[in-house]
Amino acid sequence: MKAVLIDEFGGVDVLKVGDADRPSPKGDEVLIKVVATSINRPDLVQREGKYPPPPGDSEILGLEVAGTIEEIGSDVSDWKVGDRVMSLVGGGGYAEYAVAYACHLMPIPESMSFEEAACVNESYITAFLNVFMIGDLQDGQTAILHGGGGGVNTAAIQLAKALTPNAKLIVTAHPSKMERVKELGADLVIDFTETPDFSDAVKEFTKKKGVNVILDHVGAKYLKPNMSSLGYTGKLVIIGIISGIKAELNLALMMVKRQQIIGSVLRSRPVPEKGEIVAEFTRRALPKFADRSIVPIIEQVFPIEQIQDAHLMMEEDKHFGKIVLKVS
Repeated sequence: MKAVLIDEFGGVDVLKVGDADRPSPKGDEVLIKVVATSINRPDLVQREGKYPPPPGDSEILGLEVAGTIEEIGSDVSDWKVGDRVMSLVGGGGYAEYAVAYACHLMPIPESMSFEEAACVNESYITAFLNVFMIGDLQDGQTAILHGGGGGVNTAAIQLAKALTPNAKLIVTAHPSKMERVKELGADLVIDFTETPDFSDAVKEFTKKKGVNVILDHVGAKYLKPNMSSLGYTGKLVIIGIISGIKAELNLALMMVKRQQIIGSVLRSRPVPEKGEIVAEFTRRALPKFADRSIVPIIEQVFPIEQIQDAHLMMEEDKHFGKIVLKVS
């Protein structure tokens, strides 16, 4: 099969399209003929040799796929060959065929294209898991969503507007993306280049009450302003550490305000646990895609042969929403 291969770790120049062995599904898996996948930031980190796939998963890049079922494992009864599906995968998305656990599959609504479906699993499930299942954002509460314009951030805004329409959203963003973030539904957009300590703006917006949930991928640099922005019983959910792993924490303030700091990853969770997350997302969020309340935001669709250009666009942070790779 055709797939994106890397012979060594490094920059975008190590990516090339070549031939790879077609995988075969195990008893609880299906083989998907991939129509489209998408680029996610962990793909770049894996390309650099810093984020290996979980044991047993494909070494080929790609964390989500959309396509049709080509073959089903002996233990699979809920799906059939030809079904239009989208799925999380531990690896292997940048290829013509990929295997996925049956419990991780979701049906693609008739109203969605394969390209749109390719955007859903990694970014939207990550946002849903951390903002709603872990952060427990409720209607009428307030959240900070860092990284305005990225795939997880735009997904979180859209999910929040659809599932908790009265929630207030504060988003930090680069000035080039602030207007589009505002149009997407953010109530307050903060320029992180001019306001690295955003806590004063948050306190003013919330009348010193602070926020209920923070979704953060920045890490060390934002710990102090995050904790200052968090209200009583608030939750800081950390899903990335791009600014570093070490920072000082005022434990006394955290205790008095009964705050929680929660670390979270999706890829390395056990298969059944991810299946439960997918099931909850299917129940609560997928209907919003079916009725077009949520439409994935696609910056550009690249053919698989232009994989280097697709990675470069993400690397240079020139995208808003998702970057899609058309495989077949």
